[in-house]
Amino acid sequence: MKNRIITVQDIPITVSVEDIDDYICITDMAAAKAKGSRAADVIRNWLRNRSTLEFLSTWEYIYNPDFKVFESEHFKKEAGLVTFTPSVSDWVDKTNAIGLYVKRGKYGGTYAHKDIAFEFASAISPVFKLYLIKEFQRLKDEENDIKSLEWSAKRFLSKNNYLIQTDAIKKYLIPTGNYRDNIEWLAYAEEADLLNVALFGFTAKAWRDANPELAKKSNVRDYATINELTVLSNLETHNSQMIREGRDKATRFEILKDIAKYQMNILDEATMIETASIIDEKIEENNDKD
Repeated sequence: MKNRIITVQDIPITVSVEDIDDYICITDMAAAKAKGSRAADVIRNWLRNRSTLEFLSTWEYIYNPDFKVFESEHFKKEAGLVTFTPSVSDWVDKTNAIGLYVKRGKYGGTYAHKDIAFEFASAISPVFKLYLIKEFQRLKDEENDIKSLEWSAKRFLSKNNYLIQTDAIKKYLIPTGNYRDNIEWLAYAEEADLLNVALFGFTAKAWRDANPELAKKSNVRDYATINELTVLSNLETHNSQMIREGRDKATRFEILKDIAKYQMNILDEATMIETASIIDEKIEENNDKD
């Protein structure tokens, strides 16, 4: 759970950003109702109102499948009675409500889902409610801007890391021999090698023989680029389908070669275009700063 503070008419109000949604501290908001009044009394008086209970019950009915509707009716029947002084804890415990909750300790108080908090703001004043909505929206816009910047930064770093990785992962010896045209190995090949030769141009054994040290703890697929891994996954799907169709190894191999060549060309070209675009963007940004 993360907490943010917004200021509405000089009153700091805590916004709790939770997994399910945003909750606003109505204990903080109650300070705007009347100076000298206890926040708990303001909330209790609001809660004992029948229209409030109707709103809360409807909200829970829409969003909470575990809400105890029958129990909520008891609250509504007592609404308006002098002896009726419900607390938020009573409401939550007896109806299994999720729209309100009480938190202890730091940032403690009564929190309400944003929908309910805006309704509570109406009980304070229409002006306060408008400023609350305005500040809350400003907070959400600010959070969205930060998320957008984080996404852009991660995208740029991942692309640069990808370029570094692409260069590094090619630091292995490529086996000699034209395995794509000389297919003597094909008769005894496992299905994995059909994919290896179609994509990389050599068998797994040929790679191990050429790179004995690397082969002790890895295989050629561990050194594949993102694009190669994408194509490899597609080749596995195509090969499985052709096996079900009863096609022989030689036929499947020729088809897999064509697919691998075509898809790698498409992906590599797209990567080059995107990388060039990112570099151009960074150059423009640096020029603007200068």
